[in-house]
Amino acid sequence: MATEYAQPASREVLTEAAAALIENGFLAEVADDGPDAKRRALEKIPKGAEVYTAQSATLNALGIAEAIDESGEYDSVRKKLASMDRATQADEMRALGARPQYIIGSPQAITRDGQVVMASYGGSQLAGYVSGARHVVWVVGAQKIVENLDEAFDRIDTHALPLESARLEAAIGVPSRANNILLIRAAVRPRFNVVLVPEALGF
Repeated sequence: MATEYAQPASREVLTEAAAALIENGFLAEVADDGPDAKRRALEKIPKGAEVYTAQSATLNALGIAEAIDESGEYDSVRKKLASMDRATQADEMRALGARPQYIIGSPQAITRDGQVVMASYGGSQLAGYVSGARHVVWVVGAQKIVENLDEAFDRIDTHALPLESARLEAAIGVPSRANNILLIRAAVRPRFNVVLVPEALGF
């Protein structure tokens, strides 16, 4: 595992990355700390809204996934999916995950010039990110800011993937692979909200 990718970027670098994201059409801001990031993220999602929480150690660490999926204050797509039968309702499950009103998660890397890179084992969250969800919220720890795309892909392979693979194997007995990688260079409409956190959070 590449330990250099676990080091949080400075607030100055976070501010530069936020400015680059804004230049590329994203909505971006730097939170004061983890609790402030949670508050900012949840403020972007109205109570009662349909929300899909993509699997994310960052969301879990901040209590965001629990607030959405367990509080009863939101229409949780993940809770709906958990109650469905994949053998008989696979098409409905794919549709629910692909076009939620809101999707919230955390990418594996953001470059200093404002490009966003995500990796996924199954790809279930990527359709929502690309175009299916009406609104996208990302909460991103400071250690995920990298210099360029080469570092972004290296961070996925040498740092994020080993950690996620260990988590997945412990949970379901199957190691993870970065089967699907999504690069978003710019936003064509203002549907992406990015909250950068001056702490190392998630993978």
